[in-house]
Amino acid sequence: MAPENENPSLGGRTEKLDSKVQSTEQPFEPKQYGDDGHGGDVASGRPTPGRLGLYFRKFEQYLVEYNLEARGLERVHESERMKKLSWVSYLQAALLWVSINLAANNITLGMLGPASYGLGFMDASLCAVFGALVGASVASWMATWGPLSGIRTMALGRYSMGWWPSKIVVILNLIQMIGYCLIDCVVGGQILSAVSPHGSMSVAVGIVIIAVISWAVATFGIHVFHYYERFAWVPQLIVVCILFGVSSSNFDLTTPSTGDPRTVTGNRLSFFSLCMSAAITYAPLAADFFVYYPSTTSRSSIFLLTLTGLMCSFTMAFLIGIGLASGINTNAAYSAAYNQGQGALIVEGFSPLNNFGKFCSVVVALGLIANTIAPTYCTGVDFQVLGRYAEKIPRVIWNTVGAIIYTVCALVGRGHLSEIFTNFLALMGYWVAIWFGILLEERYIFRRRSGYSWSAWNDPSKLPIGVAGFIAFCVGWVGAVLCMAQVWYIGPLAGLVGEYGADMGNYVGCSWAAVVYPPLRYLELKFFGR
Repeated sequence: MAPENENPSLGGRTEKLDSKVQSTEQPFEPKQYGDDGHGGDVASGRPTPGRLGLYFRKFEQYLVEYNLEARGLERVHESERMKKLSWVSYLQAALLWVSINLAANNITLGMLGPASYGLGFMDASLCAVFGALVGASVASWMATWGPLSGIRTMALGRYSMGWWPSKIVVILNLIQMIGYCLIDCVVGGQILSAVSPHGSMSVAVGIVIIAVISWAVATFGIHVFHYYERFAWVPQLIVVCILFGVSSSNFDLTTPSTGDPRTVTGNRLSFFSLCMSAAITYAPLAADFFVYYPSTTSRSSIFLLTLTGLMCSFTMAFLIGIGLASGINTNAAYSAAYNQGQGALIVEGFSPLNNFGKFCSVVVALGLIANTIAPTYCTGVDFQVLGRYAEKIPRVIWNTVGAIIYTVCALVGRGHLSEIFTNFLALMGYWVAIWFGILLEERYIFRRRSGYSWSAWNDPSKLPIGVAGFIAFCVGWVGAVLCMAQVWYIGPLAGLVGEYGADMGNYVGCSWAAVVYPPLRYLELKFFGR
């Protein structure tokens, strides 16, 4: 992360960094702080290990010896964080998101504007950029909670949703992150297959390559993750700029959006919502990457740097994808490539460069690793939020389980990427918008004066009951269902707009939850006191 003399990835365990720098922490031992009444210790919040747990703890010690991050879900205390932030540390908050987000999956997402929604270049570009801005603002706000709390994002949600209802949100987030990894692997596999001589490499082999490398980097933990992401954006930026240069002459900038005015309006709103969903789904993991930053870190700086990194990368990726797809109707080669897969269209965009273009395509494919590492890493932590027993299993094992799941799913669904994008991404965005509305009201209405007791993050007796959050979450989903517009289902309210409906599930779901949460939370506090 930063060049300070402490490696924050250890979370309080001893590790020899090199011949000159060593941690000042004591060797890892299960600390005896007293039981918290829930099978864990008060200081760390971790469950007291049984026989199986002791084996896992011993396994964690081996991880530390090989410079792997042993820390899982538990809160990062101030003494375990970086002592100060250099300009590199602050810059990292922006470069991290550029590396993660300037990837081929977002290029292929941009293609859906002209290809699936029939939008012209200008319409699609405006919807994509402003949709990303709304979603990125939510993710940037969530990122600021990492340094302040030292708590992972999904555990932070317990302060609004309670101990048990928050597990529903965690399951949805796991599905979302595994789904994103699936998409990354399929796009990368398509590109690698398209550039191989005479298609000698199958898409399946390409999927496995992307998955294995992503799993390996995520397994090493947050320190290696941050170091990798600090530089991963450089080759991606170079090849994306090259792609703009060689393919822009084939962009169709003049053909208008197709359909009657109401249908065009509905398609604009649906594509806007899809691009917003792509950005807002970073919110449930945004704080995870900054828990080792000191609590004195400027929140406004983290917000602005995160927003800058996300918007620069989203804008470039969406515009190149929209441009490539706009040429499908006027360029036979682009049309034939798109029929093979979105990844093949990216390769076709590089075709004027011949062999060097194939090399650039490989770089684009490998750039998906940076996008896949982030959810792979967070998957390991979020599995632990599901319960005390899950928390006993080291993050590394959960990372491996997640990687196996999305690799298998990618191999099975590699021929249906467009359907996965349009049906899956928007659907996942609904719950994040609802969840964010609840968190926002909890912060600015009910904790405006009292604030948060960060030591209570793993103590159900000190967290909200969760009745208010659960009911508001369900009500929000009712609104989302009534107003969603998907290929397989168009809600009765969404269907009133145009031929294909207009996806308004994010906004209606969030607003409905926001309306019912305050009175319910007031009653919860009145009767339960927490």
